[in-house]
Amino acid sequence: MNFKRLLEKFLSQTRVQRQLTGVFMLALLIPVACIGFLLLYNSQQTLFNHYQEQAESDGLRVRSIMFDLTTNFYNLSEDIVTDQSLQNLLDSSWDSVSEARSAAYSYNRLTSIRQQNTSIESISVYTYNEQLAGYGDFLSITDDVRETSWFQQAASTSAIFWRTEKREDTYGNIYWELNMFRQLTLPASRSYAVLVITASNNYLKNRIDNSALKNIITVNEDPVFYSTDKEYTGKNVPVELDTAQYSYADSGILLLAGEDTMTSINTLIPYKSDDRIYVVSYNPQAVGEIRHIQTNYTLILVFAIIIPCLLMYLFIRYFSARVNTLRSAMHQASRGDYNIIDSFHGNDELSEAFRDLQMMIQEIKQKEALVYEARLKEQELQNQQQQMEYKMLASQINPHFLYNTLETIRMKAFAAGNREVAMAIKLLGKSLRYVLDNTGTVSTTLAKEIDYLRIYFSIQQLRFGDRINYSVKIQDGLDLENYQILPLLLQPIVENAVSHGLENIDENGQILLNIYEQDDTCLCIDISDNGVGMTEKELAVLRKDISEKDTSQTQSIGLYNINQRIRLCYGPEYSLSITSIRGKGTTVRLRLPLNKLMDNY
Repeated sequence: MNFKRLLEKFLSQTRVQRQLTGVFMLALLIPVACIGFLLLYNSQQTLFNHYQEQAESDGLRVRSIMFDLTTNFYNLSEDIVTDQSLQNLLDSSWDSVSEARSAAYSYNRLTSIRQQNTSIESISVYTYNEQLAGYGDFLSITDDVRETSWFQQAASTSAIFWRTEKREDTYGNIYWELNMFRQLTLPASRSYAVLVITASNNYLKNRIDNSALKNIITVNEDPVFYSTDKEYTGKNVPVELDTAQYSYADSGILLLAGEDTMTSINTLIPYKSDDRIYVVSYNPQAVGEIRHIQTNYTLILVFAIIIPCLLMYLFIRYFSARVNTLRSAMHQASRGDYNIIDSFHGNDELSEAFRDLQMMIQEIKQKEALVYEARLKEQELQNQQQQMEYKMLASQINPHFLYNTLETIRMKAFAAGNREVAMAIKLLGKSLRYVLDNTGTVSTTLAKEIDYLRIYFSIQQLRFGDRINYSVKIQDGLDLENYQILPLLLQPIVENAVSHGLENIDENGQILLNIYEQDDTCLCIDISDNGVGMTEKELAVLRKDISEKDTSQTQSIGLYNINQRIRLCYGPEYSLSITSIRGKGTTVRLRLPLNKLMDNY
């Protein structure tokens, strides 16, 4: 089947509204949505790639700056540690303090290097030669210095290593700086000194802070020694680093200080060193800008889809309504109802077809006018007759008259001192009121039904005394007010138990009502007596009579009606069941759906 036949089949076997909707979706909505989402995805990816490349480029720029700095520091340290004049100075001794001070200040090589290299904050030599300590760039190796981790590492290896160290000036300001440590061997005295070159943070700031991106630099797992945002200086780097990798690198939207940030991470391994300097370049505005542009594109796409959909929906609804109006008018006329309302407006083909229909049925309406008027009069007479019959039926029973009469009799009995008769009349009035109030109703609460049973038992106990006893057992947590039940559903079962189950019981007749939930889906009501019970044969006959109506069996007609009411109201899976043992009694169980019982009908 080719495309043309499929299209003809679709247009000929589908309603006009669906045809228009289908054509609109195929011709406009689906292409616009596909192209829009493709453009949205491409623009998002382009913007993402732009910001990612920007962060990576800036990271490489900062990495290059740090490479130049660390390489320069290594070359300078190489010159210093191989300076024979410095070695001789460190191994020398003098007769007086003035001679030692003069020798220290006369060695100006370190000062010259520091002045010629703006990248250096300070150069220090830690020495065991106490005569030089404290003069110029020479510092003493005190007990506190020996306990530092960097000195212990410098004392144990001749390799260069890099550390972040904290420095506090005379004003109490704290600085975190990158330091290069190197052992300076003194072969003549078989001793050593430690060379420390500290990088200038001002130099790093001037070299690095010339772009819109921000940077964080740390060495190994030490605190951050440089950060564009000062809040991160001296703290652990706020982004997760995989320090297990030899040269770790990553870029994209990473979690930085708990927020998604466009970030690039590069690793620099300084020359002749096993340490790693991590350069983190990030753009704090990139993610927000990407999401802002994505939101704008999405809104534009949504409006580009919603507005045509809204216009097409209004047109389809208007067009379909006109077609349905015309179809309804034609269908109405085909059934002989010619009272068509003129709701068509316009001068299109549909309006012309509607006017032709009106002209066609105009003559038929005129010919049937007399017959129609006669039917109206006949219907009016029938309505009046039905209203009269309803009023006659309504006047036959006046419940207020019945209640007032019973109350008058009760008061006379009470005045005469016959309290038992007064109580019996009061219980009878309550019983009749419950029956009349629930006649014709669909449901009542289970609590009201149990109260009615208590009234019924009270009346029976007035008749039979201790021969009839009852008890009601309710599962803990059940609130009978929350359950709706068919009215007058339990009393016929109880009456059947009194009339037949306890018929030959002279004393201590017991009727038990047990109400409980089963499997969270059913409400079960068991009505048990300790009467004569039934044989298996009698029980089989009774069960058959409950399922199949037999008007000759007066004992089972009430149970049959109850069973039918349950099945019709709640479904065939819910019903009434009976178990009985000869000489021990009978139990009637009602299984009702819990979900429907808790709804109001």
